[in-house]
Amino acid sequence: MLDTNVLLHDHKAIRHFKDNNLVIPIAVIEEIDKFKKGNDALAFNARGFMRDIDRITEGKSFGKDGVRIGKDLGFIKIEPNHPFSPEYRDLFHDDIQDHRILSTAMWVRDNNPDRFVALVTKDVNLRMKAKAAGMEVQDYLTDKMEEEKIENAQKEVQTMTLPAEVLQQLAYGPETSLEWKQVQGRKPAANQLFKFNWEGGKGDVIIARYDEDRDRIVLVKAREAYGIRPRNDEQKMALDACLNPKVELVSLTGGAGTGKTLLALAAALEQERNYDQIVISRPTVVLGNQDIGFLPGDQKTKMSPFLQPLMDNLNVIKEQFKPNSREALKIEGMLKEDRLLIEPLAYIRGRSLGRCYFIIDEAQNLTPHEMKTIITRAGEGTKMVFTGDIFQIDQPYLDQWSNGLTHLGDKLAGQKLFQHVFLRKGERSALSELAAKLL
Repeated sequence: MLDTNVLLHDHKAIRHFKDNNLVIPIAVIEEIDKFKKGNDALAFNARGFMRDIDRITEGKSFGKDGVRIGKDLGFIKIEPNHPFSPEYRDLFHDDIQDHRILSTAMWVRDNNPDRFVALVTKDVNLRMKAKAAGMEVQDYLTDKMEEEKIENAQKEVQTMTLPAEVLQQLAYGPETSLEWKQVQGRKPAANQLFKFNWEGGKGDVIIARYDEDRDRIVLVKAREAYGIRPRNDEQKMALDACLNPKVELVSLTGGAGTGKTLLALAAALEQERNYDQIVISRPTVVLGNQDIGFLPGDQKTKMSPFLQPLMDNLNVIKEQFKPNSREALKIEGMLKEDRLLIEPLAYIRGRSLGRCYFIIDEAQNLTPHEMKTIITRAGEGTKMVFTGDIFQIDQPYLDQWSNGLTHLGDKLAGQKLFQHVFLRKGERSALSELAAKLL
């Protein structure tokens, strides 16, 4: 039994249950119909599912067993709504779609005593109701990552201690690089990050990265971008990735105040000559799945609350310079000429982004499908930087295991064009860091 949110999350979900038979309550079809209009991901998935099931059932009727989904797959059928049995009617008073879906699932279970029947939903609240009623219920697990993979993604930096003569070659030698065989016996993955400590504990930690083109481990130097300097080792790695023209896709994750968006924006401004346009965007997540149309004012006024955090980062960079300085005037000029755009992600759909530095903030609120849609917009000469915190998700049906930012780091790890950095330490202020640790 599939809930509406599973199909709105992944319109191809019905093809991911192998040879299991699927039943969709008609209440789900009614709900999906309300989402089919629009340009957002929910509308795309609603239309995609309806087109798919229309193709499957073309010239056929569901009958008793339903219609086969495809070769080596099970059957699918749409089940009319059924009421709760008398013993559960007093438990669920409200006549709402969730209760219709649950009551239909329980009816299917009771009328198929020889089959295992489970309700699959991404709605935690409905899962709790189903458990209270004794109904077998599961989350949609197809696009969920394992906990171990997420932990490994946050430990992508290898830390080791090396002899002083080896580190001197890396830090002060003419090539500021090493043969990887001097460090380990196995060839590193592309853009693998390292923290090297000196034997004997003397000297600062040295940051390095494996460069696949050179087939060597290269020194990650402390760099500055448009007045912004890294304050810790992870920020140094992040800025290096954002400034590296060979790395066309960057993922920066970490908690609030770790500098993800600020570093990405500073790197973009530092390289503005290499790109026709710098675009900074973020998904607009509003409560109750309301469209931004309910907000008063024109488009600019409606979007202002969502985009203000991006403007705050831009203002931090502008404050590094005097108001009449060349750098400050260049930022103002880029804004006026639309070479520096701050706009909602909804208006990016359908565009082809050529020679563009594209920064997507709060990317943890994207589904894996939305992430793929955005990246496939990239044209020649485009660089994309996704920033976010996978533990602060505002979308009701995403979590740290199933969001697009998590999937990006898992699927593209080890690719030459991709680099991920997890920023651990908050640098917004001493007060912000204290609150993050103790509250």
